[in-house]
Amino acid sequence: MIRFYSFALVALLATACNNGGSEPAEPGKSLSDSLLQQVLDGHDVAMPKMMKLQRLQKDVQTEIDSLKKTSGNTQRIALLDSTLKNLSYADVAMHEWMEGFRYDSLKDNEPARVDYLKIQLASVNEMKEVVLSSIAKADSVLAK
Repeated sequence: MIRFYSFALVALLATACNNGGSEPAEPGKSLSDSLLQQVLDGHDVAMPKMMKLQRLQKDVQTEIDSLKKTSGNTQRIALLDSTLKNLSYADVAMHEWMEGFRYDSLKDNEPARVDYLKIQLASVNEMKEVVLSSIAKADSVLAK
């Protein structure tokens, strides 16, 4: 009897725990549907930040242009230039990810679609992190 309860407890724990994304998050949803939602959620975090990112690019460039008119600001200009490059990279990363993402890709081939969406999930998370971190750095640099 103890073996039965032990087995039942292990089975219950195994089904209650998330097993790393290999099963759908919601009942009735396929794994590809769940992965697609995660990909779209990642995009939806970064996309609203793009207007701020572009505004920060202009603000940083404006400060660089202003500082270049005076002398003795080489360290600040270098910091701003690095910040501008990070912002530009984030902007390009967003656009490249969006151009490369195919919403309906492999819709008739579930295993291949799952593989594709896992790759896209990693890509969108990387892009999102680049966007968010470049904005945070720019905010910090401009606040000084």
